[in-house]
Amino acid sequence: MYTNVAYLHNSISVVKDLSKPLIVSSCGYYRVDNGPVIKTNRPKGRRDYQLIYIVEGKAHFYFPGVDRTVSKGEMVLFRPYDAQSYFYFPKDKCQSYWVHFTGSEVEEVLHTYKLTREKNIFYAGNAPDYQWLFEQMIRELQLCRNHYQELLTMLLRHLFLLIDRHIQEGRRAGTNALNEIEHAIRYFNENYKKDINIEEYAKALHISPCWFNRRFKQITKMTPLQYILATRIANAKMLLETKDYNVTETAYEVGFHNALYFSKLFSKHTGMTPSAYKKLHTEE
Repeated sequence: MYTNVAYLHNSISVVKDLSKPLIVSSCGYYRVDNGPVIKTNRPKGRRDYQLIYIVEGKAHFYFPGVDRTVSKGEMVLFRPYDAQSYFYFPKDKCQSYWVHFTGSEVEEVLHTYKLTREKNIFYAGNAPDYQWLFEQMIRELQLCRNHYQELLTMLLRHLFLLIDRHIQEGRRAGTNALNEIEHAIRYFNENYKKDINIEEYAKALHISPCWFNRRFKQITKMTPLQYILATRIANAKMLLETKDYNVTETAYEVGFHNALYFSKLFSKHTGMTPSAYKKLHTEE
């Protein structure tokens, strides 16, 4: 078993604090792949809120009259005084993140992101941003740098926003489609410099290229090739603004081997040549 946890003010006491609208009191990560069964049994619940996210494997939750296996991509939301009973068995290879929070306006915040009382278990998908946000909250609680409590609140709201976005977009495009597109976006962001063949990419995932293109545009409002080009142009602008690269070097850094072709596309999307763009920002 591996854990990485952090607590507000290094206190493991259950926090119910109504002095601010939203407060993150603790956050952590569990990887249970060996050792004893991890048991949580709180018949009377806690005084704060808790959100649990299953990253890998599965866990077993017991609600009044219902036994539920919660699997990868699902989240469980406990409100104050909700009975809590759940188990992590090593054989299930469960990895999970959790966050506890409190505050005077928590219900209003949850309502804003459509996390109503009827939703204590919901599928939120496998977007890598979830893990990043949990890791950031853990780190902020551990380091306690300037303004960390304010940043924790922003990170938690960011998490809620992404959950709501996934649920709403999943209803329109389908949950499986949304997962495929989110992973594609991550892949394109990490590999935009390469010559990505969209048809080969889709076939490697055993999905129809036509289906992939249609769903990608439905969710992002652009085709995969348009998205990759937009990513290249955005990074080219950053390099021209902040790095001592000439146009040819910038073109190469964002995946173009022909500087003239790069300049043509850059001008089409920004309204000025790369040289003019660099000069403008150098002067500024």
